[in-house]
Amino acid sequence: MVAATHTTSLSALARTLVQQGKLIEQEAEAIQSQANSSAVSFVSQLILSRKMTALDVAQFASQTFGFPLLDLSALDIEHIPDGLLPGKLMQERRVLGLYKRGTRLFVAMSDPTNVQVLDEIKFQTSMLVDPIVVEDDKLAKLVEKAGETASDKLDELVGEDVDMDMLEAEGEGAAAQDDSGVGDVDDAPVVKYLQKVLLDAINSGVSDIHFEPFEKFYRIRYRLDGVLYEVAKPPLAIKEKIASRIKVISKMDISEKRIPQDGRMKLVLSKSRAIDFRVSTLPTLWGEKIVMRILDPTSAQLGVDALGYEPEQKEALLNAVARPYGMVLVTGPTGSGKTVSLYTCLNILNLPGTNISTAEDPAEINLPGVNQVNVNEKAGLTFAAALRAFLRQDPDVIMVGEIRDLETADISIKAAQTGHMVLSTLHTNDAPTTLTRLMNMGVAPFNIASSVILITAQRLARRLCNHCKKPIDIPREALLRAGFKDEDLDGSWQPYGHVGCEACKNTGYKGRVGIYQVMPITDEISRIIMKNGTAIDIADQAKREGVKDLRQSGLTKVKMGLTSLEEVEAVTNE
Repeated sequence: MVAATHTTSLSALARTLVQQGKLIEQEAEAIQSQANSSAVSFVSQLILSRKMTALDVAQFASQTFGFPLLDLSALDIEHIPDGLLPGKLMQERRVLGLYKRGTRLFVAMSDPTNVQVLDEIKFQTSMLVDPIVVEDDKLAKLVEKAGETASDKLDELVGEDVDMDMLEAEGEGAAAQDDSGVGDVDDAPVVKYLQKVLLDAINSGVSDIHFEPFEKFYRIRYRLDGVLYEVAKPPLAIKEKIASRIKVISKMDISEKRIPQDGRMKLVLSKSRAIDFRVSTLPTLWGEKIVMRILDPTSAQLGVDALGYEPEQKEALLNAVARPYGMVLVTGPTGSGKTVSLYTCLNILNLPGTNISTAEDPAEINLPGVNQVNVNEKAGLTFAAALRAFLRQDPDVIMVGEIRDLETADISIKAAQTGHMVLSTLHTNDAPTTLTRLMNMGVAPFNIASSVILITAQRLARRLCNHCKKPIDIPREALLRAGFKDEDLDGSWQPYGHVGCEACKNTGYKGRVGIYQVMPITDEISRIIMKNGTAIDIADQAKREGVKDLRQSGLTKVKMGLTSLEEVEAVTNE
């Protein structure tokens, strides 16, 4: 019988010391084994064994791995910012946060090759970590001093007035009961971390949060101003805990991981403010991907002036929604701000003497005073079924989340023809093609002409950061190619470009501005519809009547210095 041999797994630093001839393999294995059994780091045990001094180890690590070397004896503990790292992490891992620059955190450590510690710091701070090599003995003394006053960064970010149960499930009016134990010590860091991710997203003005598992890593991305940015790469091992936590508070089935699920949750920030999240899970090869859409009710209360309509466009829209009956359609791709535009109109109409009902899939923004219905096709509550029910509820204003089929279109048009104001959305590229889309659905041209009173097509362009945008020179030929006319280039305005600063996270853009094509349905356009005219015929007539297309509206925003020419060209078609 042959005895089994066991070789101690060496750390990266230990292996490198052996390769460089500083230690023989048996010595390194013995030191590593002693370090494991004593629950200390390899560096600490190496220094205790007197094979190398703390300075020798620090100099070797710095020269070999290319990290900067710092003498901690020259550092005043009073000058180190508080709260860069959790006190418990500093004590257990013997690391010290020195300072941060943007999204980068500079951390003093004696072993810069310890990937596990680096990942743990990234997980708990959501920052990129730059190791600074220091002597282990000096680091131990400084960590002991710093640990006495160090505050927990996660607690600081979450806020003292927020408890562990601030996350509530949407549903029966009560918070979801997490039987897995919200207060479980092992899961508490994940709960706090999730709250931190959500709060950071809200404070940054993010629209969506993506939790994405892959084979070798796990990442979190924010969609800010329409663009996805990676913000954290927590340890892969926590993907199941994060998914389970989100599913519990969103009232999903945590045991079901094979099919997509949808849910909602609420983040209570204060007695007067709560943020809703629409949550969607998707089973992928390496786990469940989760996307959370942030639904801030305050976005519906911005007012029509904040959306970016030009004066004549605003007047046309307000005149249309003020009429007693008819249909107003908002069109554009997913994420173009259609819901906010619709809710802004509803907010204007939401008066004590008006009965408003909405059918949505799902209701994204809670608007007090409006009767909101979530369609449920599995239960038979379709858009069409909800509309039929609304018509028996004495409505004044009806909002349909989306016209997807002929049945929904027919009922909506009949409602508009029988004394109701109907608001809805369609997925089309511009206003003229919306009318031909309805014809292609099978809606009779005379029904379209007698019910639709206005169509708004829209896009969202990133707004230039007011802190760092700068005037730029664009060749006249490029401006003409983009759609400007000769008379526009009279020198009375200045185009601006993006730069990037701390205020806009070095993107050059902060916030978004709407670009609109507002097309009232005039008598002449109605005649074209009745004659089965094409989208081109309708667009030509709208242009003769002074309706700006999306590109022209975008160029107006360029002249106003609100956005850049390249951004307008990216979101609109010539």
